[in-house]
Amino acid sequence: MKETLFKGNFWSTDLTSTAGYDSIIQHLNDGRKNCKEFEDFLKERATIEEKYGKELINLTKKKPCGQTELNTLKRALEVFKQQVDGVGQSHIQLAQTLREEARKMEDFREKQKLHRKKIELIMDAIHKNRNLQYKKTVEAKKLYEQRCRDKDEAEQAVHRNANLVTQKQQEKLFVKLAQSKTALEDSDRLYQLNVGALEKIREEWQNEHTKACEFFETQESERINYFRNALWLHLNQLSQECVRSDERYEETRRNLEMCSIEKDIEFFVNFRKTGSVPPAPVVYENYYNTQRNATSARNQAPAPGKGRRGPLPIPASGPGDPDYATIDGYSLIHH
Repeated sequence: MKETLFKGNFWSTDLTSTAGYDSIIQHLNDGRKNCKEFEDFLKERATIEEKYGKELINLTKKKPCGQTELNTLKRALEVFKQQVDGVGQSHIQLAQTLREEARKMEDFREKQKLHRKKIELIMDAIHKNRNLQYKKTVEAKKLYEQRCRDKDEAEQAVHRNANLVTQKQQEKLFVKLAQSKTALEDSDRLYQLNVGALEKIREEWQNEHTKACEFFETQESERINYFRNALWLHLNQLSQECVRSDERYEETRRNLEMCSIEKDIEFFVNFRKTGSVPPAPVVYENYYNTQRNATSARNQAPAPGKGRRGPLPIPASGPGDPDYATIDGYSLIHH
C-alpha cells in the first residue's frame, strides 16, 4: 500500500483543530451510508424477485396456454408450464437469499458502528479535555503577560520618581513593585504548570489520534472489502439464477425437439375423424323426367302378394266419347 495512510495525512498545525479527524469521521459515515443503501437495494430487489416469482406461478395456474393441443405438442406445453412454475419458485427462493444477504450487511454495518463508537467516545473526551486545557493555558498566558507589564510599569515608576517623590511615596512604589514581582512569579508558575499540562494532554491526544487513524483505516479497509465481496456474491447469485432458468427452459426445448408434426396430425385424425367416404357428386335433375320416372314407378305392378288393390282398368271409349291419345306421358283429348 502506498504511504497515504490516515495517520500521516490528517493533522493540522492548529492544536485545537479537528479538521483531519472530522474528515475521517465524515468519510466513515458516508461509507456506512453506502452500505445501508446497498442493503436497501437488496431488500427492494428481493421484493421485486418475490413479486415476479409469484406472478409467474399465478400465470401458470390461471392463464391457459394451448390447452386444446394434442399429443407431443401438448406434452411440451405441459413441461413448459411446469418449468415456468419452477422459474417462479426459484425467483422466490432468490428473494429469500437476497434478504439474508441484506441482513448480513446490516449486521456488519452495525458491528462496525459499535466498535467505532468506542473510539469516538475516547476521542471526543480527549478533544474536550485538550480544548479545555488549551483555554486555561491561553488565559494563564494572558495573565502572565499582564503581570509582566505590571512589573515593568512598577519598575519604571520607581526609576522615574526616584528624586521627585517623598520617602513615603517611594516606599509605596517599592511595595507595589514587590507585589507586582510576586504576582508575576505566581502567574509565571501557573502559566508553566498549564503549559506542562497542555503538553502532556497534547502528547496523549496525538497518540490517541494516531491509534484512532490506524483503527479507522483498518475498519475502512474491511468495509470496502466486505462491500466488494457482497456485490460480487450478489452478481454470482443473479448469474446462477439465470443459469437455473436456462436449464429449465432447455428442458422445454428438449421436449419441443421431440414434437412430431406428423404424429400430432395423425393423432388428431384418429381421435377426431368422422368418416372416410365423401358425399356423392351433385347432379342436375330434370323436373319432367323426375315426374315421368315417378309415374312409371307407380304403374309398375307390385310384387305378388303385395298391394291392397290391382291396377286400374283402362277405360273404353264409348260411342260419342272423346278419343284419348297419349304422347310422351301426356294424355290428349281429341274431339
